[in-house]
Amino acid sequence: MSLREKFTETLKDAMKAKDTVRLETVRMAIAEMKKRDIEARTTGNMDGIGDGEIQSMLQKMVASRRDSIALYEKGGRPELAAKEQAEIAVIESFLPKQMSADEVEAAAKAEIAAAGAASIRDMGKVMGAMKAKYTGQMDMAAASAAVKKLLGG
Repeated sequence: MSLREKFTETLKDAMKAKDTVRLETVRMAIAEMKKRDIEARTTGNMDGIGDGEIQSMLQKMVASRRDSIALYEKGGRPELAAKEQAEIAVIESFLPKQMSADEVEAAAKAEIAAAGAASIRDMGKVMGAMKAKYTGQMDMAAASAAVKKLLGG
């Protein structure tokens, strides 16, 4: 089942169950997906974005909500932070299991070896390979930090 189909099914289930948080979050994700589909048409992609791009979009949505949580907690708004946390839980249900820090580091070592990277100048090549291979499975900021550390940057 593609992510698009999963969103449609989850939307229907949330409507039936009257689960407002899930319903609002899925609608928000679908709206963002449609926006990106329209943007993709300008480049000639009439089918819309693929599952990899959808996963990347979802990860950005999670990162945005984590930033909001930090601001809400700093501002003394725990109810808004809780709402954002609930949205993260819904969004993450569409993403594959996230890799641990050790798994990210092991993947970084493998990609550095595969690319024959020797210095920080090769970081772009390594990160491109990691993004292509592990999109949706790891936090790319953590991956970048691991690659930078391993390449001596």
